[in-house]
Amino acid sequence: MDYVDANGARIPKIGFGTFELDSATAAARVTDALEAGCRHIDTAQMYGNEEGVGRGLRDSGLDRQDIFLTTKVWPDRYRDGDLQRSTAESLDRLGLDYVDLLLLHWPNPDVPLEETVGALNEVASQGLTRHIGVSNFTVALLDQAVAASTRPLVTNQVEYHPYLSQAPVLEALARHGMALTAYCPLGKGRAIGDGTVRRIADAHGKSPAQVVLRWHYQQPGVVAIPRTSRAERVPANLDIFDFELSDEDMAAIHALARADGRIISPAGLAPAWDNAG
Repeated sequence: MDYVDANGARIPKIGFGTFELDSATAAARVTDALEAGCRHIDTAQMYGNEEGVGRGLRDSGLDRQDIFLTTKVWPDRYRDGDLQRSTAESLDRLGLDYVDLLLLHWPNPDVPLEETVGALNEVASQGLTRHIGVSNFTVALLDQAVAASTRPLVTNQVEYHPYLSQAPVLEALARHGMALTAYCPLGKGRAIGDGTVRRIADAHGKSPAQVVLRWHYQQPGVVAIPRTSRAERVPANLDIFDFELSDEDMAAIHALARADGRIISPAGLAPAWDNAG
């Protein structure tokens, strides 16, 4: 398993996401993922499955320090004091003393970013998280968050798949020494039905999902966190290390990006996205 080194954080490039998994399913699939060799697990307060994720970690029998765990604070807990309390509550649900990475889940224009980032820094100072970052931030918001933080931010977790270019965000993250963590890396399954992806998959004797995850894997500074509820797909999503996409393969998949490629843009949460993602 390869890593992205981002401002002091060593993040496994392929992780396991738990969005839309109930607590029991999250526990089972997290254990499956860890047994298959995954060492990066992603959850969030909003997912309602932190307790199950924590159970899955314990059921794996792995040492805590061998697992990179991310959770995310929901925007209604961004006030100074409330963010710190919400993090402690997350740790109680997870059954852990710390997480490896704590993210702001979405921007919240109703709370000053400086206040929220200050609280995020305090959580890190208290040892409740080893690293901090953001999610669903535009380039402008990312620049503001970096400027407001006394600690380095290590990632921006955003939607990223072959149909959605994130070129402006990738450029900004590289400038700040940060990683891009890709959620919906398969485009909620849409990318695996694409003819170009299927052609490349056939040429390599791999599944379309494995080709798309390999496309993520070969990009510098990119981490992908595929999610599945099906046990048999967990090891399949990790079986991407015995082949390599050519420059032509990579370019063909990049060329699938389109203006209407974004899938996740909830009203009331989504910022004014950068024009190319």
